[in-house]
This record gives sequence, C-alpha cells and structure tokens, in this order.
Amino acid sequence: MKTFNRVFTALVYLFLYIPMIVLAVASFSRGTDIAVWKGFTLGQYSALFHDGLLLPLLVNSVIVAVLSALIATVLGTMAALGIRAMSPRLRRTTMAITNIPMTNPEIVTGVSLALLFAFVGQMLKINSVMGFATLLIAHITFNLPYVILSVMPKLGQMDPNLRDAALDLGCTPVQAFFKVIIHEIMPGILSGALMAFTMSLDDFVISYFVYGPRFVTLPVEIYNYTKKPLQPKIYALFTLLFLVILLSMVVMNLLQARDERRRARSRVVFGGKGGRVG
Repeated sequence: MKTFNRVFTALVYLFLYIPMIVLAVASFSRGTDIAVWKGFTLGQYSALFHDGLLLPLLVNSVIVAVLSALIATVLGTMAALGIRAMSPRLRRTTMAITNIPMTNPEIVTGVSLALLFAFVGQMLKINSVMGFATLLIAHITFNLPYVILSVMPKLGQMDPNLRDAALDLGCTPVQAFFKVIIHEIMPGILSGALMAFTMSLDDFVISYFVYGPRFVTLPVEIYNYTKKPLQPKIYALFTLLFLVILLSMVVMNLLQARDERRRARSRVVFGGKGGRVG
C-alpha cells in the first residue's frame, strides 16, 4: 500500500509539473515551435528584458502585489487580533464568514466588485472609475482572508500569559504588542504576506473585471497574447514568474519550519509536554 501511495503521489506531481517543465525547456529553444528543439539559447530571455511593453506591465503587477500584500498584511493582522479576542461562538462565525471569499468562485468575486465600483462611480459621478485604485482595493479584498488564516494559528499557539506579563512589567498595551506579541506571531505575518504577494502577482480573473485602460497588469495583457500564436519570449516570462512564486512558497515553508523548531526547543527548555525543565 505504501508503494502504491508513493507511486500515485509521484504521478500526481509529475502531471502537475510537466507543463511547467515543457514551458521552461521551450524558453531555452532557438525555435518557435514548443514541440521541436532547435538548440540552446538565452535569446528569449534577452528579448524579454529588452521588451518595451511587457516589462512596464510586469512593474505594474509588482507594484500592485507589493502594496496589496503590505496593506492586507496590516489589516489582516489587526483583524486576526480582534477575532482572537472574541468569544468562541462569535469567533467561529466570523471565521466562517472570512472563509467565504476563498471558496467563492473568482469570477463571481470579480463581477461583484466590478458592479460595486461601477455603482460607486455613478454615485460620485466619475465616468471612468476603473483603474489603479479599484485594482488595488480588489487585490486587498481577496488577500485579506489568506493573511487572517496565516496569523490566527500563531495567535492560538502563543502563550496568553505573555501579554499579561509584559503589562505587569510596565509595558503599555501598544508596547506589549510591538515588543512581545508581534515577535511571537511574526512567522504567521510573513507567511501571510508572502501568500498575499503571490496570489496578487498572478491574479487574472478578478483583475480582468476591475482594471482600467490607464493601468494594466501583466496577467491581463498576457490574456490578449493567448489569442494569437505566443512569442517564445512569453515562455521565458512564464518560467520566471513560476520561479518567483516557487521561491516565495519555499521561503514561506522554511519560515514555518523554523518557527516549529523554535517552539519545540522552547517546550523542551521550559518543561513542555514530553520535555524537561532545563
């Protein structure tokens, strides 16, 4: 049974990553046909970095991803602290509501936000309301649940007496947060920020409904490229985006693993379950 599980898992991962492997190999090929290898070259990457259209759009995507991740991280951390302070029943209800945007189809979220922005534009008598602001608000909206779900477990793992001890030692509530609490939940904050960044960077569906012609992101523009034969430099772009997102996920997992090791050592030193008092 173990052998079957391993083989099945390997096949699943192979099925998931073969398209990216094919794409990465094609990005180093001299030819334009993805099925025919015509020799190794870095020319596709050189053409990409000299492209006057795609690079500015990539910068737009990075700007939106960084800003939305930062704002969503701040708001999500504050929301997680507030949810943690609620009664258990109210907390469960709030978390259930928080999970709805994650399970809701993206196209429904995108259309709903587009209708909301159009309504606000009519109320404020703004002709073209869609643009950078609507795109940023939309990305913050769908990033918030991921930050909250990353921070909440760290708040649950934190010793509730730490804050009281800091207050007893003379800290104000604000000082207790910045000197004690934030250090305990920092792995969750960083994980949530990285998750928000990656989700925002490659989002297309929601962005397609809320962007304006004055500010276009890379995924939206790439959709227009799919209506005609793709240029090989697009393969190089896809490969670089995949590597950036993969690196972000690796960093997030390393942060979580380091936090688990730190907590395990703390349990041993301070006499946690199965440990001993040092």
